[in-house]
Amino acid sequence: MTEQEFTRAAEQYSDMIFRLAFHYCGNRYDADDIVQTVLLKLLGTSRPFDGEEHLRNWLLRVTINDCKKLLRAPWRCRHEALEDYADQLYADSPEDSGLFLAVMELPRLYRVVTYLYYYEGYSVNEISQITGSNPSTIRTRMQKARALLKAKLKEEWSDDE
Repeated sequence: MTEQEFTRAAEQYSDMIFRLAFHYCGNRYDADDIVQTVLLKLLGTSRPFDGEEHLRNWLLRVTINDCKKLLRAPWRCRHEALEDYADQLYADSPEDSGLFLAVMELPRLYRVVTYLYYYEGYSVNEISQITGSNPSTIRTRMQKARALLKAKLKEEWSDDE
């Protein structure tokens, strides 16, 4: 990979890598570390990519693998309030921010597939390839995530009245 190709890919995909890592890890510092690690792996790879979609999928897969590796580390115990960084990730409108926080409160299994589906625009089949899960598992997780979000948002709306 040439320096120009790497610079373009880093500028184009670093935010996506950060958002996915933040969804997975739950804090900014680990997400920043993951971004650096993934970009270093990209810089060091001699693998040719078949196009933008192949590169993007590779980056997502490496990000997920690095997040899993980090979460298995025995020393990992740092957590931060999601509200502190929600505006940096998605702050188009107050409604979007509330929905984003509700998504971030989902358990990791549901949060990651919801993020990839709704925020990154991947299909169920693409998510199953990226995560290494069965498509029916992804559909089940999406269904459960929607039910949890519906209950959470309905509860918040009834509290506001």
